[in-house]
Amino acid sequence: MRLCVLLTLLSFMLCASTAEPLLVRGGRFAWDAAGGAWDMLKAYWDMREANYKDADKYFHARGNYDAAQRGPGGAWAAKVISDAREKWQSDVSGRGAEDTRADQEANEWGRNGGDPNRYRPAGLPSKY
Repeated sequence: MRLCVLLTLLSFMLCASTAEPLLVRGGRFAWDAAGGAWDMLKAYWDMREANYKDADKYFHARGNYDAAQRGPGGAWAAKVISDAREKWQSDVSGRGAEDTRADQEANEWGRNGGDPNRYRPAGLPSKY
């Protein structure tokens, strides 16, 4: 519930200087952000299901790409989720700065419209 309220307030703030009615634009941003969060979750579930060696970066790029395709709200949600995950992972998992840097590169690549297949490992089932 708090996340929903936060998204709504941020949507209003980001859309204050537009010609389009504030409520409409803010609602669209929040809708896109919720959809982007769903895209990120779907990519995570697919990564867990695939359980495929060296596919991590592909799923990072794909989740960010799908979320960003929804618009500014989706791109915002993808960035927030990616940054939070990498912060948590670097603090808890001990995988190191190099892995975090590589994950963030894949995140940004997807979020900026780059083809996630750049990171697709050979042999990953076409289902993904």
